[in-house]
Amino acid sequence: MLSSFYKKYGSRLLLLALAVFPILHYHAETISSNNNIEAWLPEKSEVRRQYDEFKLRFGAEEVILVGLDRSLGDDLIESIAGRIERSPGIRQCWTPQRMRSVMQELTVADADIEKRLRGLFISPTGDRVGVVVTLSDHGIKDRSGAVTSIREVLKYCQLEGHDVNIAGAPVVIDELNRLGGRESNKKFFFISLGICLCLLYFQLRDWRMTGMILGLTIFATQMTVAMLKWCGGEMNFVIDALPVMVMVFTLEVCVHLLSYYTNAEGHVDRFQVMFHHAVKPCCLATFTTAIGSVSLCVSEFIPVRQFGWAGTLGSVIALLVGMVLTPAVIAVCPPLRRDADAAENGWFVRVSDWFLVRSKQVVAFGVVATLLCGIGMMYLHSHIDPLDFFPKNSVVLRDVRRIQADLTDTDTIETTVDFGRNPQLASLPFVAKLDFVRKLEAQIATHPRISHTTSLASMFPTELPSGLALTQLLDKATKRQKDNDFLAGGEQYWRISANLSPGSRGVGQKTLEELQASLGEAPVTLTGISPLIEQAQKDIYTGFWSSFVYAFWSIMIVMIVSLKWVNAGFIGMLPNLAPIVFVFGFLGWLGHPVDISMMMAGSIALGIAVDGSFHMLVRYQEEFSATGDKAQATRVALQQTGPPILQSTVIMSIGMLALTFSSFGPTALFGWLMGATLTMSLIGDSVLLPCMLGFFHTKRLAELAEAHQHPSVPLQGPHFLQRLRDRMNLQIFRVTDVDSTV
Repeated sequence: MLSSFYKKYGSRLLLLALAVFPILHYHAETISSNNNIEAWLPEKSEVRRQYDEFKLRFGAEEVILVGLDRSLGDDLIESIAGRIERSPGIRQCWTPQRMRSVMQELTVADADIEKRLRGLFISPTGDRVGVVVTLSDHGIKDRSGAVTSIREVLKYCQLEGHDVNIAGAPVVIDELNRLGGRESNKKFFFISLGICLCLLYFQLRDWRMTGMILGLTIFATQMTVAMLKWCGGEMNFVIDALPVMVMVFTLEVCVHLLSYYTNAEGHVDRFQVMFHHAVKPCCLATFTTAIGSVSLCVSEFIPVRQFGWAGTLGSVIALLVGMVLTPAVIAVCPPLRRDADAAENGWFVRVSDWFLVRSKQVVAFGVVATLLCGIGMMYLHSHIDPLDFFPKNSVVLRDVRRIQADLTDTDTIETTVDFGRNPQLASLPFVAKLDFVRKLEAQIATHPRISHTTSLASMFPTELPSGLALTQLLDKATKRQKDNDFLAGGEQYWRISANLSPGSRGVGQKTLEELQASLGEAPVTLTGISPLIEQAQKDIYTGFWSSFVYAFWSIMIVMIVSLKWVNAGFIGMLPNLAPIVFVFGFLGWLGHPVDISMMMAGSIALGIAVDGSFHMLVRYQEEFSATGDKAQATRVALQQTGPPILQSTVIMSIGMLALTFSSFGPTALFGWLMGATLTMSLIGDSVLLPCMLGFFHTKRLAELAEAHQHPSVPLQGPHFLQRLRDRMNLQIFRVTDVDSTV
């Protein structure tokens, strides 16, 4: 018998889990993190292929732009640049003075030098200068260390505050790692833990049981992250929300098991009865949650796919930990006995009867509200910008905005001129190729959304000398070949780097297409991070719908097959589709764009929302098979599964809301969306679903409600409902004749 097994081995199972926990904790804490912007851009697309080819030819160059006041003077700026250049992870450091010296050495006129430096190295007003820092291979591997070393140099030189700004992809990635990293998100995990502690104690009224159940959730989260590491995975700003998700998944399983155990009071083997009622709905609920996570794997973004697999792993581990160890906790620390009369005649029974008697009106209202919100989903559109991930008071965001305003945007469109495409162009001498590139650069610079251009031609005078002077000039240029980042493959590939103007965010792809059209048949390929990000916007929108549709149909098929009831597909899915439509349709009416957080939340929330439906429909089928009375089956299923659905959903939704305290945009938005959707799913599972089951049986439901009325007892449940009843004299909570006359 299961009772005998857990009474004998329950404590040993818990001790085994406690012994394994330090190993899991160590590996969970040492998992690596990767928030590289390129990693979560579309993996299989033409623009990604072109960008990868560009990196292959010219290297994965990453640039940091340091903005300084020109009033510091050239000598101090050179001294600062020298210190930065000697820092670990730094390959090169270019100041206006250094660029000026190179151009002067190559006989560029002073007027042309000033013109070429404006917009990147010198602000249009002349009061700010930019120091361009390129990272070495070591710096690219350790961006955080490189960025920290630059900040330390500036601090050593007593240059801090609004007058000193640093920006660039490495700075953004470093801040993403900090804000979206595990260390930053740990506090939100502990906030969720504290919230769940209070809610669990409110339900169990037993500190020992509450502490042990929360211990199981921590065990499950550490096991999930450790197994993710063993499978070769890594953390990123998307997966960093996984521990909170696993925690609420585990709590959901535990709450349902405790509820089934409590309802089995009086049976010889309560554990056997608990597993009989819990195994099927819990396994099906976990399966649908896994489907919601796996549906994210249709995404083109590696981190989103990783989150899909990690979420699936977390849901399975939550089920195993909950199903295996929760009975052990019950055996070691049995829950307190409940008041049977209060359980039968509590506030939930009265509220549920009130809704069931009005099933037709409730269903009609739900359908109309769903259709109205569904119209709002037609207005959803995609948008993604890494800068939107930062809080409004972020220092990095402030620095980026300042550099955009004073100098230039760090986003670029990179043009690769391939002379190998045309045999005639390939045979041109160096000077002719230089002149060809100069003309292309001038044409690119005329675009209104391009603020600055740089190429190898920028280092040479407009009018090249001839004869011996030209030979000497080219000889000087050859000696500086090691500093050249604009030539590759001998003389086949030439690079033109064009900085976008600050107001060009969101139209990078359009700018690229316009430049491509203006360059005509020239042998060029245009690429850059900005077009990649805009391609990501399109893929996010497509991925949102694809993953949601995949999850919806897969869960519907699972529901029909597992329950062996075709109508379950419609009856079970509509109450779970409605919450998604409510939340996302409302966002569509508000004009909120679809981003990575929304893309993940839709499918995952659908998978979780179905959990309560499985518990209720399985119990409905059992009761209907026993009585043959659909109204009775509906009422019993709701009153027996409704309270644990309420308890688990409240714990999950409030636990998810703890993520909203994050200063990291995607994490906070994901918390809001999950909390809101799970809250709405409570209405779908506890109100809309039973009302659909009782739609044609309202008279019978009214008779059952009348027949089961009892003398009023003190209201059980949340204390605020007691105060609400006393102050507002709400008749919904009063069922006796005596109460009705008050």
